[in-house]
Amino acid sequence: MLLVFLAPQLHAEPVVVPGAKDATDLPWASDGEANVPYVFHDPAHESRITGFEKDLVDALAQKMHRKARFIQNDWDGLIPGLSRDLYAMVVDGIEMTPEHKAAVLFSRPYYVTSERIILRKDETGLDTLEALKNHKVGTLKDTTSERMLHRLGGVTISSYEEETNAFSDLRNGRLDAILLDAPIALYYGAISDDMKLVGEPIGSMEYGIAFSQNNRALRDQVDAALGELIKDGTLHHILARWNLWTPLMANYTGDMSQPNIAPDEWNRYREAMASSTGSGWVFLARRYAGFLPLVGQGALMTLAVSGLAMIIAVGLGLLLALARHYGAAPLRFVAGVYVEIVRGTPLLIQVLFIFYGLPAFGIRLSPFVAGVLALGLNYAAYEAENYRAGLLSVPRGQMEAAIALNMTHFQALRLVIVPQAFRTVVPVMTNDFISLLKDSSLVSVITLTELSQTYVRLSSTYYDYFGTGLMVGAAYLLLGLPFVRLARMAERRLGRGMGGMTGHH
Repeated sequence: MLLVFLAPQLHAEPVVVPGAKDATDLPWASDGEANVPYVFHDPAHESRITGFEKDLVDALAQKMHRKARFIQNDWDGLIPGLSRDLYAMVVDGIEMTPEHKAAVLFSRPYYVTSERIILRKDETGLDTLEALKNHKVGTLKDTTSERMLHRLGGVTISSYEEETNAFSDLRNGRLDAILLDAPIALYYGAISDDMKLVGEPIGSMEYGIAFSQNNRALRDQVDAALGELIKDGTLHHILARWNLWTPLMANYTGDMSQPNIAPDEWNRYREAMASSTGSGWVFLARRYAGFLPLVGQGALMTLAVSGLAMIIAVGLGLLLALARHYGAAPLRFVAGVYVEIVRGTPLLIQVLFIFYGLPAFGIRLSPFVAGVLALGLNYAAYEAENYRAGLLSVPRGQMEAAIALNMTHFQALRLVIVPQAFRTVVPVMTNDFISLLKDSSLVSVITLTELSQTYVRLSSTYYDYFGTGLMVGAAYLLLGLPFVRLARMAERRLGRGMGGMTGHH
């Protein structure tokens, strides 16, 4: 954390800005993987973050004489990241419900909106909330729309993590309707040729910027900056460019003006999505060729995390196996408890505990280090059992023969027992590394963008789950194949090296 003095016209007292790198830094977080039109990757330039909330934060930072710095985090990790001081604030369409207000501090609302119903183009008669009874309706989990449907009753509710999955199910006939926040409905439903928005806006809700409970001074300063954006019309201008200025916002801000502001961001998004749809091999080849740099970056992150984690797993696993097989009783007990606890708890829980739980004890790890450590410690338990089985497969006479040749116990283990056991477990180690490659997808929950997260981003942006799925699947396959070949070479080499060790002993 960095203690700095911010602009005196906005706040007079020192303000702690969690996660700031210097006196001008304003780190903020959102889940930009499938989050149109809030914060998302521009379909025309995949490496560029855009969205009306991105524009809002940039305008706030300018008022505060700072520079905004975006930090990607999974939706479920956004609020825990505040408590870890990874960033100063969260801007991600968070509804200001009583439950959320009990967990975090909120700014004044920056957007007021409603719920909308989306149907397939050929469907009729479901244009009111009451009409949704006895139908299957999709929505996002833990939202106002989901609570509305529960209160309504008589509705088969399908709750989703990602809105793109709801629209996919509506398109494929698995849902009769979708009830979602108006901005999402507009940007997903209104631009699709096979969907439509129906009925009047339903209810209202407010979005606020979230801060940790102990960061009231920064919250107050952002409130002051937001007030200035409302007063000078900047917020109106931002929302109008995204086609999101509504009567609800006019009533909330008291801004009844009607400036001639072109919805250029809305038009640009529609054009980008239109240009990203097409058919034919040439079109698809160009699209997938454009995905290669992102898939390559995700593959490098996956390989780095998996490779380092496997080094930890192999080293620690061997120590645990030796401790359980040859160690004193207390050492055997400790190693056994470790193996059973790690194997008996989900890897996801371990990843979240190391990243979000350990800071309570003063241990703060970067996302990369936390991901490598969590995977390495988890797989060490499984490797330990593999190595223990390998050690048990070595005849007891081998140790006795080594001792008879005046070797120390350590020398016998290092030169005789462990090499033979290692030969037995090489195929299993290869399988474990391939499994670790795939399990590395879980580190996406702690802000690391690897292959699986790249797939989520691309598929949700372009609604292309098949082609991008094949690309990412091929990347995982290509990462694993060289290690299969290396393992076979090692098996053959070890087999030759130990061919003469099967005689007298």
